[in-house]
Amino acid sequence: MHGLQSLSLAQYPFSGTWTASSNIDPARIGNNDLLKNARAILPVHLYGLPAKMVPILQIAERYNLKVIEDVAQAQGAIYDGRRTGSLGHAAGFSFYPGKNLGAFGDAGAVTTNDDDLAERVRILRNYGSHIKYYNEVKGYNSRLDPLQAGFLRVRLKYIDEWNQRRISVAQHYLAMLRGMSAQHIILPFAADDAGSVWHIFPIHCEYRDALSLYLQEQGLATLIHYPVPPHLSKAYRWHMFQGRPISHN
Repeated sequence: MHGLQSLSLAQYPFSGTWTASSNIDPARIGNNDLLKNARAILPVHLYGLPAKMVPILQIAERYNLKVIEDVAQAQGAIYDGRRTGSLGHAAGFSFYPGKNLGAFGDAGAVTTNDDDLAERVRILRNYGSHIKYYNEVKGYNSRLDPLQAGFLRVRLKYIDEWNQRRISVAQHYLAMLRGMSAQHIILPFAADDAGSVWHIFPIHCEYRDALSLYLQEQGLATLIHYPVPPHLSKAYRWHMFQGRPISHN
């Protein structure tokens, strides 16, 4: 039940523009003019693999930026001897039921070592209020349900065991698939300095749709992550993002 829950397929167009891990590339943001007007860097630990946080934090310090981790797919992962969620100034967690550490309904959390920020988050999650009916700022109704918190508190004890099971399954997949022709399939990246917890086992394939159909006929579930880049969705058309070849691929 707590092995890899899905094989993720991505179309591989052989354009020559692709990053091994699909995570943010520090080399691409280190001298970026966009950072001069930015307030934070938000690295996503995609598919369970921690982003390269050491150079990202160095860049953030250079530009006086905050670093906010997205740990939705990487609960329990370790980078440079530390857990994800403790590397940046703050981190956001999702405990959606399908995550490595999932509740039995919608749930999430924010972690930080900054006491002032932690207090700010507590206010924002509760209608912007310390005291009922007295709203200090515009806030939200984002309190974690106590029942879900109880489930998570119990399940947290098993996260390392469940992640190890995912790692074992992923290693088996890698060993079995390494003989495949690199002309048609690219296997997921495994970093030396960061241990993935394999929320998803993503492969890039030239014949994605045909492979997906074949695997479905064999009783193996696959998903496409992600069919539409966010900046091309209707919600963000106004932003006019340009030149995003990696996400397009």
